[in-house]
Amino acid sequence: MDFAFEGPVIEWRGPAPYYFLAIPEDESDDIKFAAKGIEYWGQVPVVVRVNGVEFTTALFPKDGRYLLPLKDVVRRSARIELGQVLTAELRVGRE
Repeated sequence: MDFAFEGPVIEWRGPAPYYFLAIPEDESDDIKFAAKGIEYWGQVPVVVRVNGVEFTTALFPKDGRYLLPLKDVVRRSARIELGQVLTAELRVGRE
């Protein structure tokens, strides 16, 4: 994995709640640089490992940083809860 970081699990309210891992600004800047040419509509495809669970997703840009979506199936498998601070490993791309 190319990046490792810690961040809190946050909730974004909408018609249904969505959960994200907030990536720190410094790591977000490095990811943005590494993703030049492969981002689409501001999103960055990634492979992620959290609590031993590996999955693919796309990062969302928000207020100068990226948010890592945490689908229900991932949260259940990795036993992730709102407000928890997680360590994640991330690789840019879909390799």
